[in-house]
Amino acid sequence: MDTAGPPPAPPAGGRGELVAHARDSIARGSKSFAMASKLFDAQTRERAWLLYAWCRKCDDIADGQDHGGALSAVDDAPARLADMRALTDAALRGEPAGDPAFDGFGLVMRECAIPARYAHDLIDGFALDAADWRPLTEDDLLRYCYHVAGAVGCMMAVLMGVDPAEEATLDRACDLGLAFQLANIARDIGEDAAAGRCYLPVAWLAEMDLTLTTLMTPVARPRLARLGNRLATMAAAYEESARHGTGALPPRAAWAVLAAAGIYGDIARKVARRGEAAWDDRVVTPKREKLGWVARAGLQVIGRARRWPAAAPRHTILWTRPR
Repeated sequence: MDTAGPPPAPPAGGRGELVAHARDSIARGSKSFAMASKLFDAQTRERAWLLYAWCRKCDDIADGQDHGGALSAVDDAPARLADMRALTDAALRGEPAGDPAFDGFGLVMRECAIPARYAHDLIDGFALDAADWRPLTEDDLLRYCYHVAGAVGCMMAVLMGVDPAEEATLDRACDLGLAFQLANIARDIGEDAAAGRCYLPVAWLAEMDLTLTTLMTPVARPRLARLGNRLATMAAAYEESARHGTGALPPRAAWAVLAAAGIYGDIARKVARRGEAAWDDRVVTPKREKLGWVARAGLQVIGRARRWPAAAPRHTILWTRPR
């Protein structure tokens, strides 16, 4: 962690209460991540819940949501961002934040010695949204994905026991975060457009002669489907690259990561398969398909080092996180 000195005592509520709150948060906020988290050992599972609860809370603060759902327009984005930073910094210092999501976050950051810079990087991603930022290029898109998801992948890797100095493994963890966020963006193009947001690079839109106003019109669907497929292809490349880092993880952690990769990767794959119909209704992964990935990932764990050696094929490493 980026601070010195002995770890402060847990918040007054006690670790058990913080874990219970975090367990409820992930159960409400993400059935996919909740299922994958069950594959961890008990200690890692609780820590993953604590980290998730903070991420979910920050996202909800930024977007005026309650455990996800439809985006809400907020007219006090700078104030929300300032509160988020203040509560996060207090938690990092070991001071009670008065919110179980932040208190639990501070606890897991201290227990796992997760570098605080990743938390700051994530909040910088929310700052981009607060400033009504739009990506101009593909590189801009990927940097945004790093801030809002790749940084979380790095935090999760350290939480699972990866040394923060193991840059190659953290790169693969970052790749998984990028894959998840690219899948999210592909799935949510319609919902984002309805809220006045667009994460498709301006250069891509210009290439297809599209604007935010015309993006979701029926006549634009063939061109939009091409962009959805482009996002899905990028997500698949990052998903594959991320798998090359699983050899550095304990077996149960690798099982959870491989299951999550498959479950979330299916979102992007379904967007690509649906083509022009991808945004007629929300893409989801049914429980039976999630369980299928849990079983498949259990088999993949056995031969992961041979199937995905640490040196990932160079063509799948499309972008790396900032140093």
